[in-house]
Amino acid sequence: MADTNGREPTLHQRILNDIEGKIVSGEWPPGHRLPFEVDLAAQYDCSRMTVNKVMTQLAKGGLIERRKKSGSFVTQPQAQSAVLEINDIEAEVRSLNLPYSFTLKRRELRKATDADVRLLEVATGTRVLAMTCIHFAGPRQFCVEERLINLANVPEAATADFTSTPPGQWLIGQVPWSTAEHRIRAVSAAAEMASMLGISKGAACLVVERRTWSGLGPITHVRLTYPGDTHALVARFTPAS
Repeated sequence: MADTNGREPTLHQRILNDIEGKIVSGEWPPGHRLPFEVDLAAQYDCSRMTVNKVMTQLAKGGLIERRKKSGSFVTQPQAQSAVLEINDIEAEVRSLNLPYSFTLKRRELRKATDADVRLLEVATGTRVLAMTCIHFAGPRQFCVEERLINLANVPEAATADFTSTPPGQWLIGQVPWSTAEHRIRAVSAAAEMASMLGISKGAACLVVERRTWSGLGPITHVRLTYPGDTHALVARFTPAS
């Protein structure tokens, strides 16, 4: 058997790599039920104990959930963001060991609308850049980014190529900020948002709205909408002195 001839570590790693690869690639999406242990043991011509060790390791890593009498299922990976930090979405996705990509869905140069004035706290008629991006974790939509940039203070954004670099990543690298504000709320997905996120209309979503300022004044307002089951916000703090 594998325990006595030295094959188990190599076979264990092969099974682990095969299953991890199918999960990370999206071939086995969240909710997919894995083959039963007895079937995997037969497939790899190994002991059920070897397969059980693999499944235990996958469960500890958060890739699968083991349910009594039902089997093992691929879990929905959950990203965490610190409430008081400005995080790069690509880094959040890669922290889940998933490939990152994004698409720029809309881009519009315009004079600030009444809604833009309220969100950015700029004067009526200020030129702004409005964009909508969809960020992906593997094959699944991770979040929708709706962003306004104040071109009075960031004029170079008007000609930046946001098809290759996402707006948030570009701003972090190009424009220093001195103050930020976060607002966090739960909403039900409207039809358009549900379509962009690939979820059902009315599904729970987590919305993070952020405004940033520099010494020149307002820089950007962004609304990030996540499917409610894929994201968590954390904060670490100490007692007030």
